Order: sequence, then C-alpha cells, then structure tokens
Amino acid sequence: MDLVTAHRAAAVGEARHRLADRAAREELEWAALAPGAVRAVGAGNRARPEAPDPVRTCFERDRDRIQHSRPFRRLAGKCQVFVAPDDDHLRTRLTHAIEVAQVAVGIARPAGLNVALTEAAALAHDCGHGPAGHASEEALSPYVDGGYHHAVYGADVVLSPLNLCAETLDAVRNHSWNRPAPLTAEGEVVAWADRIAYVCHDFEDAVRAGIVGVGDLPAEVSEVVGVRRSVQLNAFITAMLDAIAATGRVGMRPAEAGALAAFREFNFERIYLRPASVAQAKRVIGLLRALTEWYAGHPAAMSDEPDALADPLAAAVRHVSGMTDRYALRMAVEHLGWDPAELPRGA
Repeated sequence: MDLVTAHRAAAVGEARHRLADRAAREELEWAALAPGAVRAVGAGNRARPEAPDPVRTCFERDRDRIQHSRPFRRLAGKCQVFVAPDDDHLRTRLTHAIEVAQVAVGIARPAGLNVALTEAAALAHDCGHGPAGHASEEALSPYVDGGYHHAVYGADVVLSPLNLCAETLDAVRNHSWNRPAPLTAEGEVVAWADRIAYVCHDFEDAVRAGIVGVGDLPAEVSEVVGVRRSVQLNAFITAMLDAIAATGRVGMRPAEAGALAAFREFNFERIYLRPASVAQAKRVIGLLRALTEWYAGHPAAMSDEPDALADPLAAAVRHVSGMTDRYALRMAVEHLGWDPAELPRGA
C-alpha cells in the first residue's frame, strides 16, 4: 500500500504478523504478571458496559481517558502546597500526579504488577481535590453528606463520566491512608507512591520557598534516605521492592518506613501546620464556603451544570470543587467583592 512518512520509512517488520491485538496482548500479560496482579479482561468491569477496544487493554483505555479529561487538565491550576504561586517551579496537583505515577510505575513494573492500572490510578488519584488543596475538603464538607473526602468525591463524582474500570476507581477511592485498604496490590502501591512523592517534593518546594532549609531535616530521615529528592525516592522505592521480593506483599522495609513517617511528621510540623499556613487555610475555607453558598443561591451562573436548578447545592459543590486556584480567587473578587490585595496566596 502507499505510505506517507514523517521523516523516513522506519522498519518495524511484517506488520500483519507484528501488530498484536488486545486479546493477544492480554494473553502475554496473563503469563508475565505476578500471581497477585490484576489482569485486564476485555472491556473491563465498568458501571456502563462497553465493547472492548481492539488494541488497548481496559486499563490502558482508562489511563488514556484520564489523561485527556478536563478534571486531569485542571490539576495544572490546583495547588499542591502553595496557592497560586508566583514561582512556576513549585509543584501543582498535576505535576504531583505525574510524579506519583512515576514512583508507582517504578514499583509496579519490577514487582510484576499491572502497570497500566497502576499508572491510571496514580494519574487520577487527586482529581477530586478542590482549589487550595486539603483546605477545600474542610470548606466543602458541610455541604456533602458524610463530608467531602477528595478520594471518594474524585472516584464517585468527578471521574464518573469517564466510566472507568472498577479497579481503577477503587484505587482512587482508597489511596488515602485514612480510607479502607484498596482491593488490589496496584491500589496499595499507589497509596505508598502518593506518600513517598509528596513528602519528598513538598520538602524540596519548601526549601525553594525559604520555609525550611536542607539542614533542618531530622537525622532519622537524612541518615537513612539522604537529603536530595532523587536519592530519597530511590531509597524508598528500593526499600519497597526489597520488601515485596522478600515477603510477597506490598510494604516497605522498617528502617525506610520509619524514615518516611518521620519525614511526613516533619513536613506537617514545619510546612503544612506552621502558623502562617493554618491562618492561610482559614481564609481559604471562608472564601470557598462563601463561593459555594453564592453559587447555590445563583444556580443560573453555573452554565456547566445542566441540573443546577434541580439541586443547586450539589451543583455548587461540583462547580466550586472543580475550580482552579486562580479562578476561585477571581470569582471571589467578582461575586463576593473580595479585595484582590487580600486574597490568600502562598503556602
């Protein structure tokens, strides 16, 4: 057949013999994965049945849907620690999700777990976060039965239109350590990868912002995993792979697990819960609650919520939780009359 090329006709081989359809790739996957790994089957276990993709496994399809979704794109405008920072080098929820996926895949692949499922869940795990990070959970909780938990809201509300596989949604829903254990080993890897990634990169960002110094890191952390993010990530990932190889279960060697716990405690004390951060969070909470109540009282202003008139409060929660940091701040000026000079910014 005629062929159009970008640069040159790079050789692949006899295409009709080399192109593996989904079913053939599933057979290879079944043979290659560890006994406890999740196997892709057809279109996958979805709330709304679909025909299988001819080439992609069900979890590869999930990953692709997540990467092309609006909730995933909006993570670029949602803070990890610093609200609407002027420094473009500080992490956002999007870069956090990408780093979590790298750590999770770095564990899942050598452990023989399903890489596509792991990557999909890692990329999607924070899609339920509202603007301004965890402060949005406290802000929105009064308006949601049982409270607002970003993992649950992300799986059950934000990602629902994507019709993802049950295993992907379970890993998202239960990636937080205060949630029930995920049903899969891949979900458990994502839970560990999330904690490993954020303690390391949040510290690195806080050093860049001048909140802490490299020398402030406790010896129980630095002497076990070092002070540089790349060294720390390697130490934690290696500690998990060694533990998985030795026990056949997802976990971490005690020494590094202790360092991870101490690292997280240090971050909470010196970064997340320092007085300036707590004061900032209170202002954010007040702003987001005021916005939610304003939109609930003005449902016509939510053009992207077609059922806003039927349940304006639920629509307002969806609308506000989907906002990026800067958009929420802009709406506070436009609808609530906030002084731009008084808007919350920073850690």
